[in-house]
Parts: sequence; structure tokens; C-alpha cells
Amino acid sequence: MLRIVLTSCLGIATALGVQAQNFAVYTPPVKKAYWSTSGEWIFSMPILDVNGSDQGSVVRFSPFFNAQGMLNYDLSEHFGLFTGLSIRNQGFIYDVPGDSLNRRYKFRTYNVGIPVGIKAGKMNGALFFAGYEFEMPFNYKEKMFENEKKEDKFNVWFSDRNEQFYQSVFAGVQGPGSVTLTVRYYLTNFHNQDFQETKDGVTYKPYAGLNCNLLTVSLGFALFDGRKTEFIRGDGGHEPRAMR
Repeated sequence: MLRIVLTSCLGIATALGVQAQNFAVYTPPVKKAYWSTSGEWIFSMPILDVNGSDQGSVVRFSPFFNAQGMLNYDLSEHFGLFTGLSIRNQGFIYDVPGDSLNRRYKFRTYNVGIPVGIKAGKMNGALFFAGYEFEMPFNYKEKMFENEKKEDKFNVWFSDRNEQFYQSVFAGVQGPGSVTLTVRYYLTNFHNQDFQETKDGVTYKPYAGLNCNLLTVSLGFALFDGRKTEFIRGDGGHEPRAMR
């Protein structure tokens, strides 16, 4: 805010013919390559098809732990490319329809992902972005409730219960204050429907017919906001100062 006020005042003074002998503001070109980081608050809505029947959705909120780091390469002040690394808490809630025990399942994976995409707009300000992400789930958790009472819970590292890799496409905007809004759709089914387990001597497939593609909306901050340098000229030359 201070920088905006100073720059505006300088522009007005120049237009009025006021000569500022000891003060000037210089903004260098946007850096071509830089690193930026962000967290996410994720709202997940499953698009469910269970044995050919569409099911209602329950929104899942996951504020923790979601982190992203982006390697940005800006081709100009208005267009750039990016890739990076993410860790994401992703999952969904499923209420068994018509169940007398009111069973509810909560499924979750932690994923590590590699996004690639493009962005257009003001490279360190308001912009639009879109891309593709490849994710590998490394921890699976499942909870089961009956009549709102938790009856079962377990988690597995590198489980066969979920698909081994997820693919998603996403698009979003970065607006004032570097707040980002991202919409993401998972092309891959959440569970491995061929997974088998044996209980009481009976082998079955617990996720057969459970088709779920996740649609998520997430809020983040400063996902593509890179570092810039402001130079203020005083007596004897320029003084650099790093800023966000």
C-alpha cells in the first residue's frame, strides 16, 4: 500500500512539473524465474455413481495439511508457465443410502503431486491460471460411523485400496491481495474397485461399483506472487530493498 501511494504521488508531481531531485522510484522487469509458495483450504464434493445410481454429495472441508510450491517462469509481464510440488489432503464423505444403521464413511488420502500449467494476466497480481496435475497417494485413511458413532478407523501407507495415481485438471484466478480461487476435477476414480479383502473367510471387493470423481474448490494465498525489488534513489546512488 505504501508503495502504491508513493508511486501515485510521484506521478502527480511529475505531471504538474514538480521536479524531485533526490527521490525516484524504479521497478525492474519481472523476474523470469522464481519460487512461490501457498497453502490451501479445500472444499471437496464427490460426483458419486454407486452401481449405476447417482448419489447425493456431502461437502468435505480440509484446511490441513495442504501446501504448494511453484517454480514460475514468466515469458513476459502478462504470460507465464509454472510447475512445482504439492502435498494435498483429499477425500470425500459417503452416506450409504437407505441404510437402517445410517452408516457414513469418510475416505481420505494424502497425495504428493506435480502440476504443470499456464498463467495469463499480471504476473505478480491479478491473473488467470489453468493446468494439469499428476498425484501419487501415499497414505489412505478410512472411518466408518453408525448412527453418528465411530465404529471403525484405520490408515495404510501406500495402500492398494485407492488408485495408485490420480490425474486432475484445474483452473482458477488470483485476485486482489494475491488470494487464489481454484476449481479442480479429478479424472481418476478415487478407489481401486478391484481391491479385495477377506473377512470371516469370505473374499469380496468392498469398493466394487463405488465410482467417485472429486470436484473441489480451494482458497489459497500468494500462489503465484514472486519477489520483486524496489530501488529508491537517494544521495550517492541506489539502495536495493527486497519486498513481497
